[in-house]
Amino acid sequence: MWANVVSGKYDGDLHVYVAKAALVIQQDTFQAVQSSLLHSSPDNTVVEVHSEVQEVVIALGSNVGDRLKHFNDALHMMRKSGICITRHGCLYETKAAYVTDQPNFLNSAVRGLTKLAPHDLLALLKQIEKDLGRKDGIRYGPRPIDLDILFYGRVKIASEALTVPHERMWERPFVVAPLIDLLGSSVDNDTVATWHSLSGCDGGLFEAWKRLGGESLVGCEGLRRVLPIGSCLLDWSKKTHLMGVVNLTPDSFSDGGKLSSVDDAISQIRLLLSQGADIIDIGAQSTRPLAHRVSVSEELDRLLPVLEAIPRIPELEGKFLSVDTFYSEVASEAVKRGVHIINDVSAGQIDSNMFQVVAGLEVPYVVMHMRGDPSTMQDGENTSYGDVCRDVACELGARISEAELSGIPAWRMIADPGIGFSKRTSQNLEILMGLPRIREEFGSRSLAASHAPLLVGPSRKRFLGEICGNSSPIERDPATVAAVTAGILGGANIVRAHNVRYCSDAAKLCDAMLKKGGGLLG
Repeated sequence: MWANVVSGKYDGDLHVYVAKAALVIQQDTFQAVQSSLLHSSPDNTVVEVHSEVQEVVIALGSNVGDRLKHFNDALHMMRKSGICITRHGCLYETKAAYVTDQPNFLNSAVRGLTKLAPHDLLALLKQIEKDLGRKDGIRYGPRPIDLDILFYGRVKIASEALTVPHERMWERPFVVAPLIDLLGSSVDNDTVATWHSLSGCDGGLFEAWKRLGGESLVGCEGLRRVLPIGSCLLDWSKKTHLMGVVNLTPDSFSDGGKLSSVDDAISQIRLLLSQGADIIDIGAQSTRPLAHRVSVSEELDRLLPVLEAIPRIPELEGKFLSVDTFYSEVASEAVKRGVHIINDVSAGQIDSNMFQVVAGLEVPYVVMHMRGDPSTMQDGENTSYGDVCRDVACELGARISEAELSGIPAWRMIADPGIGFSKRTSQNLEILMGLPRIREEFGSRSLAASHAPLLVGPSRKRFLGEICGNSSPIERDPATVAAVTAGILGGANIVRAHNVRYCSDAAKLCDAMLKKGGGLLG
């Protein structure tokens, strides 16, 4: 199967074949093309032989200039050079090691596929460093970009120019943390099994990470997991973030038609900000069940006048704007006008261009679980699950993986299990109570995905009315507070709400409880 993927049709762009490649890797057949790639001689020198494709791990670091731009440029240049990036670690801001009198670093790592031999790969990475402005300087000193090969297939390399695994990596939390992110909680192929053995620890990479301090290190002053948004690096673990809803539609289930003018929308945004909203989520397309889909042009006609009036709101300073859309063209136009986040209820399934466009926009992306579209999502087939938490995590995880293959790093994704979308009342309750399980299921495939910010949006949903006997959406606010509370205590980092004032108080109380208790309530 792999031979067909990398046959003579290969033209330097592995993205054409990457979906098949990922499947092959997961099915443990990648070993078939690795058995004769590199052979170590008795004196530990390395003889390079022909290789069709190889799986590698590359670490990234930057602490000079626009650190995030250096990352983005380096990833783009790697892809352009034929390295197919299949998985990304989280993004970490870390204090400098060894030479400590220098700015903080950004660090991460990626897994990828390449046809380059190891020393050719090294030469390419060094050229990228040079092209991005790196010059020779003191060892461990400041640099615009640092690219290191951590693993190359299943081999150990020791030459004058290259050592794999990378020397001293096991003493560096800023290297091991993103490396761990690239793995699942179970070994997914023989290459990863070899990486564990090369760690030199009986428990493999996980034991090496645990020995350094593991997750207890993350969130401390010297190692923060961050989401790049706007001009800042957001540590979403410090508090629950409130996303206030602004609907510019005549047919939304809760407040359709209430914001019929730009002035009305601006007033609502100001109200939500005064109530404690951290993010304003603006939607110009209803996604309620059986909603009529409007065109791109009609959605933009509703949305753009409000976005163009946003500069009239000084209270937005330090806050973030999100656009709720499943159209890539709307996403692009919104970002041009200052929107920071794309919130896509379809996770790229309605508009096939969405992933590629968002990758180019380089903004955070909310990937939500939904089957079908708003007109079909509540059909019997779309609401049929075996184990709803497991199924949602598996399907959403697959969308996250595809988004990564399209160029959206894991460090820019936010996961939303889609409460109220293609779920019945009992299933929504299972999701609310099962958020830790969903994270755990994410982790079986990618630990980076399991660490992503988790968003829940139960606000005023129909299932709350069915349980509490409230037909009017606005009467569901007390139930919304209860649902939001359950979500936060279950691990949600962002909650989407119509009544931000009530939910803000609930979030503050939950955050205080979690801080006191040291983690999720069990």
